[in-house]
Amino acid sequence: MSNMFDLTGRNALLTGASRGMGLEMAKGLAQQGANVVISARKIEALEAATAEINDAVGREAARPMTCNIGNRQEVEALVKAARETVGPISVLIGNAGVNPFYGSMRDITDEAYEKTMQANVQSNLWLANAVFPDMEGLGGGSMLFTSSVGAFKPSDKLGTYNISKLALIALVRNLAMEMGPAGVRVNALCPGVVKTEFARALWDNPKTAEFYLRQVPLRRLGEPEDFTGIAAFMASDASRYITGQALTVDGGAVMWT
Repeated sequence: MSNMFDLTGRNALLTGASRGMGLEMAKGLAQQGANVVISARKIEALEAATAEINDAVGREAARPMTCNIGNRQEVEALVKAARETVGPISVLIGNAGVNPFYGSMRDITDEAYEKTMQANVQSNLWLANAVFPDMEGLGGGSMLFTSSVGAFKPSDKLGTYNISKLALIALVRNLAMEMGPAGVRVNALCPGVVKTEFARALWDNPKTAEFYLRQVPLRRLGEPEDFTGIAAFMASDASRYITGQALTVDGGAVMWT
């Protein structure tokens, strides 16, 4: 039991990991012994996150690599560079995402719609396909992609974003079916409202925050640190019989959905 969450010697690649949930998930993996390659668009933020992770675990566990997830060539180059730097990837966390439009779907531009779907859905397919040969060669691995509780309900402001997150869950299920025979597990993580920069519009306004708080039985919004242990659990052998699932982490807000 004491070794159930041990990730020593495993190599993980995380996107959207320079701050917030992604950074905390990278910390969780590193604290259990994994080598982590963290990716985002800005090198300055990545370097700060790398130093924070390495200081927290007392070793050179993290390496930063820039990538625009909306570009297939950059995504594939990221996987190749990560493999060459730390070795075969056995843990993948696709946490990067975008929401370029806030408002009615009747008003969204084609450009904003396509950007949302490409970054939130297709980019994760690129990642999964690029990493799969490593995991197949290792005899197994774990992929975890960040969806949202927004996937379970409509919204007059976040409609396209929610559609993309529901599509991501469908992608996860299909990949779980296709990759399962190779020992590769694929799951989705569905956070509620978490106090990150990405979700600032949903929690920084007192009236909006109160609206969401009333829906949460635990009576608090999520914190990035709430995902540290979840990442380690899903990456480790402790979750070895879990695949094709959408794990909801929202303080109980959508337990009845």
